[in-house]
Amino acid sequence: MDFYNLIKNFHHYLAFLALALLFWATIQGIIGSTSEKVFEESNRKVNLFALISTHTMLLLGLVLLAISPLAETAFADMGATMKNGALRKAIIEHPTTNIIAAVLVTIGNAKSKKAVGHGKKFKFTMIFFGAGLLLILSRMPWDLLIG
Repeated sequence: MDFYNLIKNFHHYLAFLALALLFWATIQGIIGSTSEKVFEESNRKVNLFALISTHTMLLLGLVLLAISPLAETAFADMGATMKNGALRKAIIEHPTTNIIAAVLVTIGNAKSKKAVGHGKKFKFTMIFFGAGLLLILSRMPWDLLIG
């Protein structure tokens, strides 16, 4: 197996871990923000692991973008790339949306750590991790995963 496919497979499987952790953090945020639940160390660790997996997935994706044989051709003729829906999604939309998602998760993690009050910690987790989760889900290559 070559380096490109190794990174691609790791990126692929890490995405499922990151999505599961983001989902779990978001659910904890929803439950905690609507109850008198205390934001515990376990909640902080779920947020941290979701953050780490999201950032690792993003970095692997950027490496893939940099070494992809498809990217060199796509960046050479951006006009043609933007007219091709599948290529535009792979080269422009997928990375850009996932960068925004990673930024939101990072902001959510920082805000949940600094917030005063357990309800606010959960609320920031719910909003920012949930938004990151939705953005990542919106740009997943479902056609490649299912088909």
